[in-house]
Amino acid sequence: MENISKLMTEQSNVRSNNIETQSVKDILMYMNDENQMITNAIEKCIPSIEQVTNAVIESFERGGRLIYIGAGTSGRLGVLDASECPPTFGVSPEMVVGLIAGGDTALRNAIEGAEDDEELAQKQLEAIRLSSKDVVIGISASGRTPYVVSGLIYASQKGCFTGAISNSPQSKISQAATVGIEAITGPEVVTGSTRMKAGTAQKIILNMITTTSMIRIGKIFKGYMVDVQPTNQKLKQRAATILEKVTGIKKEEAVQMLEATDYDLKVAILSQIHGITPEESIDLLKENHMNIVKAMKK
Repeated sequence: MENISKLMTEQSNVRSNNIETQSVKDILMYMNDENQMITNAIEKCIPSIEQVTNAVIESFERGGRLIYIGAGTSGRLGVLDASECPPTFGVSPEMVVGLIAGGDTALRNAIEGAEDDEELAQKQLEAIRLSSKDVVIGISASGRTPYVVSGLIYASQKGCFTGAISNSPQSKISQAATVGIEAITGPEVVTGSTRMKAGTAQKIILNMITTTSMIRIGKIFKGYMVDVQPTNQKLKQRAATILEKVTGIKKEEAVQMLEATDYDLKVAILSQIHGITPEESIDLLKENHMNIVKAMKK
């Protein structure tokens, strides 16, 4: 059996000695102080995060997908980030996919032995018809989860660019990936509880990768989410406000323009700024792979 006691994520935090005797306020202050390490750890990883993000952008531009694989907290974070992309950026649920050891049941319940199932990752990747156009990112705080290592090896064999996000130096998943991102956040306040600093760092990195990628493929314009589907009154009002601020027209005009374009915010923006019809705006967007930033330059 592998000895994991020397892993960074398994080390005890000397500041936690007698933590159970401290006041609630002191514990909270201590935890908040420890959390300051997270952004510093991530900053050191920016070059590798940039490499992975560029690969994701290239994948999206050629019709590929971003696929996360992870177990436990890491797997749940991947699924969470993937599930937030469609409502935030108006993309297909298939564009960013989260796979977790143990399947959907593992989102709410711990599945015994799931992270050690090396065959499961390959089966899941096969089930979604993994392509060489896809990018696969493995997530594991310890950096040695068999499910993740196996998935990365399989993805590499399929010709995919692979990334690894871990919180341990010189991790196995980094060695199995094209590029490893190692955010060393140190021992946890509660020894081995990587849902804390390690998990928080992972979530921030996932946010950075997907958000930056979506910005670069034209899902964001002047800081606004212009691909959000206005499925309720709040989002319709937000769309009108965005159109008003981006183009300088009055709110009433913005509402009329959105109604005329079936609340397609990108079409409305292009039509207003370029003085063209919605039909012409749609054609212009299609010519530029629905990238509003590129369409604006025409």
